[in-house]
Amino acid sequence: MTTRAMRSIVGLPFAVLLCAAVGLLGGCSRGGEAPKPAATAARPAPQAAAPAAPAPFAVTRIDLGTSVGADKKVATPQTTFKPGDTIYASVLSSGAAPSVTVATKWTYEDGQTVNESSQTIAPTGPAVTEFHISKPDGWPAGKYKLVVMAGGKPAGAVDFTVAE
Repeated sequence: MTTRAMRSIVGLPFAVLLCAAVGLLGGCSRGGEAPKPAATAARPAPQAAAPAAPAPFAVTRIDLGTSVGADKKVATPQTTFKPGDTIYASVLSSGAAPSVTVATKWTYEDGQTVNESSQTIAPTGPAVTEFHISKPDGWPAGKYKLVVMAGGKPAGAVDFTVAE
């Protein structure tokens, strides 16, 4: 066997290996992404889901106390007060509304109205609305009630007592 024939035989496996490597590399796309399958049928693109409508406005809790924080929440909820106390009400709510009137009616045991007030708010989520009453010469001892209305409908009530 000649030297030239021997080189051809030795070079053959190298040439086969080189062809196989080029074939494998040619089947891969850059960036390591898998090849995309051909489309079989035209499908409509999925539509984005419509954003969920915000929950409707609702009063979730009414707290009474003798002070509120910067967040308008009653610091220490209670239902018994002294005659000279200023009585605060925190009306906590959830949901959204372009405009809703939150109204309070404070009554004494015989149904006598002590105070009525309202605030119009436009909540976009959880909110706190603060109300308060005070009487410089002191509240008479007895049973009282706070009724809260939202949008003209009953939203909750709290009974409380003033004691010496």
